[in-house]
Amino acid sequence: FDVDHFITSLRDEVRILKELPPRVQHRVDQGMFLSMQPISWSDISYYAHQILPLVQKHKVVQLNKTDARLANNNLPPEIQKLRCRVNFNALKFTSQIEELGRRVVKILREKGPFLVLHLRYEMDMLAFSGCTHGCNSDEEEELTRMRYAYPWWKEKVINSEMKRKEGLCPLTPEETALVLRALGIDRNVQIYIAAGEIYGGERRMAPVAEAFPNLVRKETLLVRSDLKFFQNHSSQMAALDYLVSLESDIFVPTYDGNMAKVVEGHRR
Repeated sequence: FDVDHFITSLRDEVRILKELPPRVQHRVDQGMFLSMQPISWSDISYYAHQILPLVQKHKVVQLNKTDARLANNNLPPEIQKLRCRVNFNALKFTSQIEELGRRVVKILREKGPFLVLHLRYEMDMLAFSGCTHGCNSDEEEELTRMRYAYPWWKEKVINSEMKRKEGLCPLTPEETALVLRALGIDRNVQIYIAAGEIYGGERRMAPVAEAFPNLVRKETLLVRSDLKFFQNHSSQMAALDYLVSLESDIFVPTYDGNMAKVVEGHRR
């Protein structure tokens, strides 16, 4: 993100420092600060009555893993407004990512309308969720090994069929093709795949490619040199997909995750 834009856009609301004052920095250098993880989905009283006293006591509190830590229901309107302002105005991607995003959109627009398909069917997504529908036994084993390899993924033993029946799995590529056809999407429309590498590769993508032959990705629209600075940074590649998603004529997510929610909020 563009840090300077973040600070400037919130200057009337919050005082943000890029560096700590020397006397406070000295405390940090001496290890005299508290590092903690806020409790998820906490309301404002938690921050007022538990976090604020810690800040006053320790002077510096490092909050790690701050995503989804503030409850988004029953917030006072002024806090909800600030939350929206942060998410959809203060958080702006760096100029390099924004420029590349505009270039991808321009290439797509020159050929007409386009649909963005956020196809959540990457290996890490399937391993984390335990959703193995359509995978063979070797792939199921591989995904299970990956799940055990990450100690911070708490859920290890997962019943894929149960998860699927509960509606907690992403659509498979095969199901996605059926849904798009059922919605009456034009067979020849440009479909931009906003995703990482699809698990199972061309074999799993075959039904989508057969039903909608005009599939494109950032890797096919841009030359390799355009992506070389972002290639090994998955979050920056996702940021590029996000910018294209915002400008799409139709946005179709296959999983109700963060990307789907934030694109919806931003477009609204």
